Amino acid sequence: MATEKDAEAIRAIYSPYCEHTPITFEEVTPSLEDMQSRIRKVTAQYPWLVCECDGAVAGYAYGSTHRERAAYRWTVEVGVYVAQGRHRSGIGRALYTALLQLLAQQGYRRALGGVTLPNPASVGLHEALGFKPVGTYHGIGYKSGAWRDVGWWELELQTDNGKPDEPVGIQKLIDSSVWQEAITAGERWLKP
Repeated sequence: MATEKDAEAIRAIYSPYCEHTPITFEEVTPSLEDMQSRIRKVTAQYPWLVCECDGAVAGYAYGSTHRERAAYRWTVEVGVYVAQGRHRSGIGRALYTALLQLLAQQGYRRALGGVTLPNPASVGLHEALGFKPVGTYHGIGYKSGAWRDVGWWELELQTDNGKPDEPVGIQKLIDSSVWQEAITAGERWLKP
């Protein structure tokens, strides 16, 4: 689980996406304090996982609020970022595998992933994990000199079983067998 101590490493991974690609619509890298605040806010309810390789953070994935309205509380947005030079090593899939398993155990029903298009690697990752495309916002953001589309993918984490229980906070799962099973499920995708 990410902590504020990971903020600088997370920021270093995220910065090239902000500064040099349209993958995120942020144009400026968040400050260290902003990243620490984001980690605190997210981990109050959701998992924010980091993958360490050779003693350094090589990627991260997290869940977050989809929308503020109460009826959306069983739906979660997800995101994953991998350090430059570490793509195609299984890190993204490992992180998402563990993240999605934890979110299901928390009681979330549906996960949503937004992808700035074109991005065949991200589309491929989402679809390999069972996400289905549900639609595209056309020309919704302007970055890197062009209007950008964002496609949305969804994954059913649990089937509809009537009125669901409230989602539990991630802190209730840390150090449990559920936590360890999710991490182990993710680790199997890491390539040596």
